[in-house]
Amino acid sequence: MAIERTLSIIKPDATKRNLTGKIVAKFEDAGLRVVAQKRIRLTKAQAGQFYEVHKERPFYDELCEFMASGPVVVQVLEGEDAIAKNREVMGATNPADAAPGTVRAEFAESVGENSVHGSDAPDTAAQEISYFFSGLEIVG
Repeated sequence: MAIERTLSIIKPDATKRNLTGKIVAKFEDAGLRVVAQKRIRLTKAQAGQFYEVHKERPFYDELCEFMASGPVVVQVLEGEDAIAKNREVMGATNPADAAPGTVRAEFAESVGENSVHGSDAPDTAAQEISYFFSGLEIVG
């Protein structure tokens, strides 16, 4: 398996409830390393640019509002097959469908407030990582 990097976001619903450490521990326990991390507050415009791919979807405006509603923790995770591993640890988008022990099964409040975001493919991961981090900030 290849060593990959992926973007992970701990969303406002989780930072508001002080779950950052518990969520990071789940990624680290699964063998992923945090090689870059920062706590930021997105504007609605920044969230909109990041989620541009969803612009035509009915949930886009609500998603952008939510992502700008409080601090988020953006991080780069690294490890073997990191993209798939991150998605496995996160669990299904709908917490009702998420496997026990996953981040969303344990911490998500709803489909919309589902605590975490993760890249879905290598090209998406590269694009998303570069949105938030310069090469100098990734120090794995």
